[in-house]
Amino acid sequence: MPQRFLVTGGAGYVGSHIVDLLAARGDDVTVLDNLILGHRASIPEGVAFVQADLGDADAVNGVLSDGPWDGVLHFAALSQVGESMREPFRYLRENAVNGIRLVEACVAHGIRRFVLSSTAAVYGSAAGSDPITEDAAINPESPYGTSKRMIEQALYWADRTAGMRSACLRYFNAAGCDPNGRLGEDHDPETHLIPRTIDAALGRGDPLKVFGRDYPTPDGTCIRDYVHATDLADAHLRVMDRLDQGSVIYNLGNGNGHSVLEVIEAVQRVSGKKVPFSFADRRAGDPAVLVASSARVMRETGWAPRYAALDEIVRTAVLWRIAHPKGYDD
Repeated sequence: MPQRFLVTGGAGYVGSHIVDLLAARGDDVTVLDNLILGHRASIPEGVAFVQADLGDADAVNGVLSDGPWDGVLHFAALSQVGESMREPFRYLRENAVNGIRLVEACVAHGIRRFVLSSTAAVYGSAAGSDPITEDAAINPESPYGTSKRMIEQALYWADRTAGMRSACLRYFNAAGCDPNGRLGEDHDPETHLIPRTIDAALGRGDPLKVFGRDYPTPDGTCIRDYVHATDLADAHLRVMDRLDQGSVIYNLGNGNGHSVLEVIEAVQRVSGKKVPFSFADRRAGDPAVLVASSARVMRETGWAPRYAALDEIVRTAVLWRIAHPKGYDD
């Protein structure tokens, strides 16, 4: 039976992949997005769209009052760790304050299920386990990580005091593009490693800078866990159904770490082009290894990444960037 969902930030990178999957299975979806970071072209036909900012309480309450809703999925947020260090109060205001107000509004309107796009940045650089489990110590080291943690805590109390069930999904590194070619990754500026490496290979950007070559890893560069955006979308749908049994916190990752040099090699293999790059000093706060244990979500929902191989992830990103040299502006 079709369900009705509100997706905040549904015109953004990961949010658009979830909207596409919800619409494809026949659900009634409304996207709320201010389009500062999102793209109107990413929203499929038949999906209702409200252009508004989460800071606009009247707009948010107006949408929520048009119920009933089977759930809210919250993606609208700023997401750059480095930028959050330069503009900490902007991140705390736009992510945490607006996010907590959204949670409050959902409680007021009787929403029963809420899924948060959270982040592995809540763990910090000394999580205490490799791979990192959901029981690792919480120690955000950036305003971005702190802002997401504050929403997680608000959701905990929304459950305790009002019975709104929630899922906090802590992403590691979202990557890849819709295998059907409709959706992609289009940020300005682009900060994610895989698209920046692809742009360097295609001659569309400056040579890649690799920050640090002396980490305690096999090749001296940082190791990260890349999970395909389509697999993230699948996880959100499974987790929404799981909320009938209670609130949850899950890591979402591939479970396999890849170094920066391994990403460069994968892009070269897939694209057939050389990636120009140079080494630079380490960036402050970059841990050597961040790899997720997603055993809990796999065990409890049956989720597993379908696009697990690095070359598969990179291939979908390469194909989209070749087909869309100007991103969604094409």
